[in-house]
Amino acid sequence: MNTSILSLVFKPNVNPNIASQTAWAIFRAVVGIMMIHNGLDKLGNIESFAEAYVSYIGLPFPIFFSYVAAFTELIGAPLVALGLFTRPAALGLLATMIVAMYHHILVAGLSIAYLELSAIYAVCFLFFLINGAGLFSTDALILNWLDSQALTQKAKQIMLLEKSYQASQSNQEQQIP
Repeated sequence: MNTSILSLVFKPNVNPNIASQTAWAIFRAVVGIMMIHNGLDKLGNIESFAEAYVSYIGLPFPIFFSYVAAFTELIGAPLVALGLFTRPAALGLLATMIVAMYHHILVAGLSIAYLELSAIYAVCFLFFLINGAGLFSTDALILNWLDSQALTQKAKQIMLLEKSYQASQSNQEQQIP
């Protein structure tokens, strides 16, 4: 077998090319959109969720923490999907999934059937927490805009320095008899 084929199979993609960034954006959108319904389900019967999940694991203020979980999912998931404030949103969603995993372990032990979905979501949000939203995201657009503003500001500072230098050179030339 040709080593170039093997290298294509095994070499990780470390270059931000269009294909990998498109896949990253699709991944982010799908995970974010799929998570939204969890928050809606919680709000559908918040008391029941608070009793069955939050009280069961022993957290205080079960209704409050149920609303925190629901709104973390309802606000954080669309933010991840859009790629806007992705890292903070992913952090909140990761924390919610860790609590869900803890609940599943208390209920069923290390049963894959109970842990599966929350563990997959947790790993996805960990990925976005570490790696950000990718190049095709609102975060990237904002960063590019901020960078261009910073470059514009630096250019203005350089121009002012050049003008003051030229003025001082002009003053020195006028003072020389």
